[in-house]
Amino acid sequence: MYDRFNREINYLRISVTDRCNLRCTYCMPPEGVPPLKHDDILSFDEILEVVKLVVPMGLSKIRITGGEPLVRKGIVELVAMIAQVPGIRDLGMTTNAILLDRFAEPLKSAGLHRVNVSVDTTDPQKYASITRGGDINQVFAGIEKAKQVGLRPIKLNCVIEKSHDEPDAQLVKQFGRDNGLQVRFIHMMDMETGYFRPVEGGQGGICESCNRLRLTSDGYIKPCLFSPKAYSVRDMGPAEALALALENKPKRGGQNPQGSFYNIGG
Repeated sequence: MYDRFNREINYLRISVTDRCNLRCTYCMPPEGVPPLKHDDILSFDEILEVVKLVVPMGLSKIRITGGEPLVRKGIVELVAMIAQVPGIRDLGMTTNAILLDRFAEPLKSAGLHRVNVSVDTTDPQKYASITRGGDINQVFAGIEKAKQVGLRPIKLNCVIEKSHDEPDAQLVKQFGRDNGLQVRFIHMMDMETGYFRPVEGGQGGICESCNRLRLTSDGYIKPCLFSPKAYSVRDMGPAEALALALENKPKRGGQNPQGSFYNIGG
Protein backbone atom coordinates (compact mmCIF):
# COMPACT_ATOMS: atom_id res chain seq x y z
CA MET A 1 0.00 0.00 0.00
CA TYR A 2 1.59 3.25 -1.17
CA ASP A 3 0.66 6.92 -0.97
CA ARG A 4 1.05 9.43 -3.81
CA PHE A 5 4.65 10.14 -2.79
CA ASN A 6 5.51 6.45 -3.15
CA ARG A 7 5.92 5.91 0.58
CA GLU A 8 4.97 2.41 1.66
CA ILE A 9 2.20 2.60 4.26
CA ASN A 10 2.37 -0.46 6.49
CA TYR A 11 1.61 0.90 9.98
CA LEU A 12 -1.70 1.74 11.62
CA ARG A 13 -2.02 3.38 15.03
CA ILE A 14 -5.42 2.70 16.61
CA SER A 15 -6.68 4.95 19.39
CA VAL A 16 -9.20 2.89 21.34
CA THR A 17 -10.25 5.55 23.87
CA ASP A 18 -9.96 9.26 24.58
CA ARG A 19 -9.86 8.61 28.34
CA CYS A 20 -6.81 8.43 30.54
CA ASN A 21 -6.07 7.71 34.19
CA LEU A 22 -3.39 10.45 34.30
CA ARG A 23 -3.53 14.18 33.58
CA CYS A 24 -0.08 14.93 32.19
CA THR A 25 0.60 18.65 32.16
CA TYR A 26 1.54 18.81 28.47
CA CYS A 27 -1.45 16.75 27.33
CA MET A 28 -4.52 17.72 29.38
CA PRO A 29 -5.80 20.59 31.51
CA PRO A 30 -5.97 19.90 35.28
CA GLU A 31 -9.70 19.19 35.16
CA GLY A 32 -9.31 16.76 32.27
CA VAL A 33 -11.40 16.99 29.10
CA PRO A 34 -15.05 16.22 28.40
CA PRO A 35 -15.16 12.52 27.44
CA LEU A 36 -16.68 11.39 24.19
CA LYS A 37 -20.09 9.76 24.42
CA HIS A 38 -20.07 5.97 24.52
CA ASP A 39 -21.82 5.73 21.15
CA ASP A 40 -19.20 7.99 19.55
CA ILE A 41 -16.40 5.52 20.31
CA LEU A 42 -15.75 2.78 17.75
CA SER A 43 -16.88 -0.68 18.80
CA PHE A 44 -14.50 -3.61 18.68
CA ASP A 45 -16.27 -4.93 15.57
CA GLU A 46 -15.85 -1.58 13.82
CA ILE A 47 -12.15 -1.50 14.67
CA LEU A 48 -11.73 -5.07 13.47
CA GLU A 49 -13.47 -4.23 10.19
CA VAL A 50 -10.80 -1.59 9.48
CA VAL A 51 -8.00 -3.96 10.45
CA LYS A 52 -9.33 -6.71 8.18
CA LEU A 53 -9.47 -4.20 5.33
CA VAL A 54 -5.95 -2.82 5.62
CA VAL A 55 -3.90 -5.92 6.51
CA PRO A 56 -4.46 -7.75 3.18
CA MET A 57 -3.36 -4.51 1.46
CA GLY A 58 0.10 -4.79 3.02
CA LEU A 59 -0.29 -3.23 6.44
CA SER A 60 1.54 -5.45 8.91
CA LYS A 61 2.21 -3.26 11.97
CA ILE A 62 -0.44 -2.13 14.44
CA ARG A 63 -0.05 -0.13 17.62
CA ILE A 64 -2.90 0.32 20.08
CA THR A 65 -3.00 3.71 21.80
CA GLY A 66 -5.36 6.00 23.69
CA GLY A 67 -5.74 8.12 25.78
CA GLU A 68 -4.66 5.20 27.93
CA PRO A 69 -5.68 1.97 26.17
CA LEU A 70 -5.75 -0.12 29.36
CA VAL A 71 -8.75 1.84 30.67
CA ARG A 72 -10.84 0.64 27.70
CA LYS A 73 -13.19 -2.07 28.96
CA GLY A 74 -12.44 -5.39 27.26
CA ILE A 75 -9.04 -4.33 25.92
CA VAL A 76 -7.66 -7.87 26.21
CA GLU A 77 -10.54 -9.15 24.07
CA LEU A 78 -9.79 -6.52 21.41
CA VAL A 79 -6.12 -7.46 21.33
CA ALA A 80 -7.07 -11.10 20.84
CA MET A 81 -9.42 -10.20 17.98
CA ILE A 82 -6.74 -8.17 16.20
CA ALA A 83 -4.00 -10.74 16.83
CA GLN A 84 -6.03 -13.40 15.03
CA VAL A 85 -6.01 -11.45 11.74
CA PRO A 86 -3.49 -13.17 9.43
CA GLY A 87 -0.64 -10.97 8.24
CA ILE A 88 0.01 -8.86 11.35
CA ARG A 89 3.67 -9.24 12.22
CA ASP A 90 3.99 -6.49 14.84
CA LEU A 91 1.23 -5.84 17.38
CA GLY A 92 2.20 -3.32 20.04
CA MET A 93 0.68 -0.95 22.56
CA THR A 94 1.63 2.42 24.00
CA THR A 95 0.68 2.70 27.67
CA ASN A 96 1.53 4.71 30.75
CA ALA A 97 1.92 1.32 32.53
CA ILE A 98 -0.11 2.33 35.58
CA LEU A 99 -2.31 -0.75 35.01
CA LEU A 100 0.26 -2.89 33.21
CA ASP A 101 1.08 -5.05 36.22
CA ARG A 102 -2.52 -6.33 36.06
CA PHE A 103 -2.79 -6.61 32.28
CA ALA A 104 0.64 -7.70 31.01
CA GLU A 105 0.08 -11.45 31.32
CA PRO A 106 -3.41 -11.58 29.74
CA LEU A 107 -2.29 -9.21 26.99
CA LYS A 108 0.67 -11.44 26.17
CA SER A 109 -1.61 -14.48 26.11
CA ALA A 110 -4.02 -12.62 23.83
CA GLY A 111 -1.28 -12.00 21.27
CA LEU A 112 0.30 -8.65 22.10
CA HIS A 113 3.98 -8.59 21.12
CA ARG A 114 5.46 -5.56 22.85
CA VAL A 115 4.82 -2.31 24.69
CA ASN A 116 6.04 1.26 24.66
CA VAL A 117 5.82 2.86 28.10
CA SER A 118 5.34 6.61 28.37
CA VAL A 119 7.49 7.86 31.25
CA ASP A 120 9.13 11.28 31.44
CA THR A 121 11.07 10.90 34.69
CA THR A 122 11.80 8.24 37.28
CA ASP A 123 11.86 10.68 40.17
CA PRO A 124 8.73 9.89 42.25
CA GLN A 125 7.88 13.48 43.18
CA LYS A 126 8.54 14.87 39.71
CA TYR A 127 6.52 12.06 38.12
CA ALA A 128 3.59 12.82 40.44
CA SER A 129 3.85 16.49 39.48
CA ILE A 130 4.02 15.90 35.70
CA THR A 131 1.14 13.39 35.74
CA ARG A 132 -0.85 15.20 38.43
CA GLY A 133 -0.89 12.35 40.91
CA GLY A 134 0.62 9.32 39.21
CA ASP A 135 2.64 6.76 41.18
CA ILE A 136 5.94 5.85 39.51
CA ASN A 137 6.08 2.62 41.52
CA GLN A 138 3.05 1.35 39.59
CA VAL A 139 4.97 2.05 36.39
CA PHE A 140 8.01 0.14 37.66
CA ALA A 141 5.78 -2.81 38.62
CA GLY A 142 4.12 -2.80 35.21
CA ILE A 143 7.44 -2.76 33.38
CA GLU A 144 8.78 -5.61 35.53
CA LYS A 145 5.67 -7.69 34.84
CA ALA A 146 5.95 -7.02 31.11
CA LYS A 147 9.55 -8.26 31.21
CA GLN A 148 8.54 -11.38 33.10
CA VAL A 149 5.81 -12.41 30.64
CA GLY A 150 7.96 -11.72 27.56
CA LEU A 151 6.53 -8.54 26.08
CA ARG A 152 9.61 -7.51 24.10
CA PRO A 153 11.10 -5.18 23.25
CA ILE A 154 9.97 -2.74 25.93
CA LYS A 155 10.64 0.84 24.90
CA LEU A 156 10.43 3.93 27.07
CA ASN A 157 8.90 7.03 25.48
CA CYS A 158 10.28 10.12 27.24
CA VAL A 159 8.97 13.56 26.33
CA ILE A 160 11.62 16.28 26.51
CA GLU A 161 11.28 20.04 26.33
CA LYS A 162 14.56 20.94 24.61
CA SER A 163 17.24 18.28 24.99
CA HIS A 164 17.87 14.70 26.06
CA ASP A 165 20.47 16.17 28.43
CA GLU A 166 17.69 17.40 30.71
CA PRO A 167 17.95 15.83 34.21
CA ASP A 168 14.67 13.91 34.00
CA ALA A 169 15.53 12.54 30.58
CA GLN A 170 18.88 11.36 31.89
CA LEU A 171 17.13 9.58 34.76
CA VAL A 172 14.98 7.72 32.24
CA LYS A 173 18.03 6.91 30.13
CA GLN A 174 19.82 5.45 33.16
CA PHE A 175 16.74 3.45 34.16
CA GLY A 176 16.58 2.03 30.65
CA ARG A 177 20.25 1.14 30.70
CA ASP A 178 19.95 -0.54 34.12
CA ASN A 179 16.92 -2.59 33.05
CA GLY A 180 17.77 -3.49 29.47
CA LEU A 181 15.11 -1.22 27.95
CA GLN A 182 15.25 0.92 24.83
CA VAL A 183 14.72 4.66 25.32
CA ARG A 184 13.23 7.09 22.81
CA PHE A 185 13.24 10.84 23.35
CA ILE A 186 10.20 12.63 21.94
CA HIS A 187 10.45 16.38 21.61
CA MET A 188 7.42 18.23 22.93
CA MET A 189 5.17 18.99 19.98
CA ASP A 190 2.67 21.72 19.19
CA MET A 191 0.07 20.73 16.62
CA GLU A 192 -1.41 24.22 16.46
CA THR A 193 1.85 25.80 15.33
CA GLY A 194 3.09 22.74 13.48
CA TYR A 195 6.20 22.33 15.63
CA PHE A 196 7.70 18.85 15.74
CA ARG A 197 11.09 17.20 15.48
CA PRO A 198 12.20 13.65 14.71
CA VAL A 199 12.07 11.19 17.58
CA GLU A 200 15.52 10.43 18.96
CA GLY A 201 15.98 6.67 18.93
CA GLY A 202 12.88 6.08 16.81
CA GLN A 203 11.39 6.67 13.37
CA GLY A 204 8.59 9.10 14.18
CA GLY A 205 8.64 12.65 12.88
CA ILE A 206 10.60 11.86 9.69
CA CYS A 207 8.14 12.88 7.00
CA GLU A 208 10.14 11.58 4.06
CA SER A 209 9.78 7.99 5.26
CA CYS A 210 6.47 8.20 7.16
CA ASN A 211 4.72 4.85 6.88
CA ARG A 212 1.66 5.33 9.10
CA LEU A 213 -2.00 6.17 9.24
CA ARG A 214 -4.09 6.73 12.35
CA LEU A 215 -7.56 5.55 13.34
CA THR A 216 -9.04 7.77 16.03
CA SER A 217 -11.23 6.47 18.83
CA ASP A 218 -14.27 8.19 17.31
CA GLY A 219 -13.78 6.61 13.91
CA TYR A 220 -11.69 8.85 11.66
CA ILE A 221 -8.73 7.77 9.57
CA LYS A 222 -6.11 10.49 9.73
CA PRO A 223 -3.33 10.63 7.14
CA CYS A 224 -1.05 12.75 9.35
CA LEU A 225 -0.89 13.83 12.98
CA PHE A 226 -0.03 17.36 11.85
CA SER A 227 -2.95 17.75 9.46
CA PRO A 228 -6.61 18.52 10.21
CA LYS A 229 -7.76 16.13 7.50
CA ALA A 230 -9.69 13.10 8.69
CA TYR A 231 -12.13 10.69 7.05
CA SER A 232 -14.98 8.98 8.87
CA VAL A 233 -15.18 5.20 8.57
CA ARG A 234 -18.79 5.39 9.71
CA ASP A 235 -19.99 8.02 7.25
CA MET A 236 -17.94 6.91 4.24
CA GLY A 237 -17.26 3.29 5.01
CA PRO A 238 -13.75 2.04 5.81
CA ALA A 239 -12.69 1.50 2.18
CA GLU A 240 -13.50 5.03 1.01
CA ALA A 241 -12.10 6.61 4.17
CA LEU A 242 -8.86 4.68 3.68
CA ALA A 243 -8.60 5.63 0.01
CA LEU A 244 -9.06 9.31 0.79
CA ALA A 245 -6.54 9.19 3.64
CA LEU A 246 -3.95 7.65 1.33
CA GLU A 247 -4.71 10.14 -1.44
CA ASN A 248 -4.45 13.11 0.92
CA LYS A 249 -1.48 12.10 3.04
CA PRO A 250 0.73 15.22 2.87
CA LYS A 251 4.37 15.26 1.86
CA ARG A 252 5.19 16.66 5.28
CA GLY A 253 3.38 17.69 8.42
CA GLY A 254 1.85 21.13 8.72
CA GLN A 255 -0.53 22.56 11.30
CA ASN A 256 -3.46 20.90 13.03
CA PRO A 257 -5.29 23.45 15.20
CA GLN A 258 -8.17 21.02 15.71
CA GLY A 259 -6.06 18.11 16.99
CA SER A 260 -5.57 16.72 20.50
CA PHE A 261 -2.97 14.14 21.46
CA TYR A 262 -5.19 12.37 23.93
CA ASN A 263 -7.65 11.05 21.34
CA ILE A 264 -5.55 10.92 18.16
CA GLY A 265 -3.02 8.66 19.81
CA GLY A 266 0.23 10.54 19.25
